[in-house]
Amino acid sequence: MAIPNRKGKYSYADYLTWGEGERVELIGGEVFDMSPSPSRRHQKILGELFTAFSVFLRDKECEVFFAPFDVRLYTENKQDDEIDHVVQPDLSVVCDPNKLDDKGCIGAPDIIIEVLSPSSVKMDRWTKYQLYEKAGVKAYWVVDPVQGSVEIHHLADERYEFQGVYTEEDTVDVSVLTGMELVLSQIFV
Repeated sequence: MAIPNRKGKYSYADYLTWGEGERVELIGGEVFDMSPSPSRRHQKILGELFTAFSVFLRDKECEVFFAPFDVRLYTENKQDDEIDHVVQPDLSVVCDPNKLDDKGCIGAPDIIIEVLSPSSVKMDRWTKYQLYEKAGVKAYWVVDPVQGSVEIHHLADERYEFQGVYTEEDTVDVSVLTGMELVLSQIFV
């Protein structure tokens, strides 16, 4: 079923009735179209990130997921018809197995990574930054495939603290996952 009217307010219950071909997110009950299929470079970087996290997390409690993967935010004591924040981050790391069900993630993942596309810059750098900060996502990374950079924010006292911008020459400590380091030259191939 197609989305009947994009000007109304919707819930996760509505979202579940829409066709699988509908690539949208809900933020505050408002429908946001997902950008068209990402570029080949976007997909390559996302694949390298997924592989690095997946290999590190093998035999650990945390799990990594890539889009499309529904993350329902602000879900505490809410039914599907009351949930109005559903996003599909490019990459999500969830360390609490109680937050996972067959539909995706219930609550804030530990890490969210968004890989920028030309049409998603404002959404990823501002709207989702604020959304993830308020929801309690411990680490938020914004990956710029054009610049070959990673911007990292960590949650401290319910606010994001800017950790820096890292480029292909850098190795990044994934502080939310003890012992994990990413050599960015292996990500921006």
